[in-house]
Amino acid sequence: MSQRLALRVDVLTIFPDVVNAYFEASILGRARREGIIDVRAQDLRTAAHDPHRSVDDAPFGGGAGMVLAPEPVFAAVEQLQPPRPLLLLSPSGRRFDQAMAVETAALGQFSLLCGRYEGVDQRIADHLVDGEVSVGDFVLAGGELGALMIVEAVCRLVPGVLGNDESSTDESFTNGLLEHPHYTRPASFRSWDVPDVLRSGDHARVARWRLAESLQRTLERRPDLIAARGGISESERQVMEEFGLRPPQR
Repeated sequence: MSQRLALRVDVLTIFPDVVNAYFEASILGRARREGIIDVRAQDLRTAAHDPHRSVDDAPFGGGAGMVLAPEPVFAAVEQLQPPRPLLLLSPSGRRFDQAMAVETAALGQFSLLCGRYEGVDQRIADHLVDGEVSVGDFVLAGGELGALMIVEAVCRLVPGVLGNDESSTDESFTNGLLEHPHYTRPASFRSWDVPDVLRSGDHARVARWRLAESLQRTLERRPDLIAARGGISESERQVMEEFGLRPPQR
């Protein structure tokens, strides 16, 4: 293993091939091959010994669906010894956001347990995992898609994973704002022109324009983010006014 390794992540799932296929693609695949990250899909069925390698059973008390059973899941975790903390993908968990991505990247290692069916036996949540995490208020068939979202969000914060390390510091949510608009060639497309400031070569003014646009976009689309950061500062008001944007009333 390369000495550059900065992050180890295990995803425990009943569909390791599906998860691994994504890990082989794009920036994650390149970072794995270069030894910057060690991301593994672990099969929860490794500790199931019946002919069908079963990991689920019907819920006590009746009801539709199946539940991941404690015996094979505990046994799989104890056999695989994934890096801790081990987080369960669950609607009951802490809402994953960019701040949590930064926190998790700083750990250097973590694991994700993907629920399936109607969820997991409560004893898994109570006595096996170290916490729970949710990717949003909606229902999926299992935790795999949520796990992939978390792994990518965290891994791209690791130095060397992105081609340009500044990319991860100049994005939506990193400073409590939505990201500014982006443009590329051609400078004029169907009579829609790229803003002159972006073609001016004045990097300081470009930076101010981007801040002004981020503020405006966040005010219009996610005012809750503005409220969470305590509003807009006087210097930010001045930047917005410089580019003809209207800051909120004081």
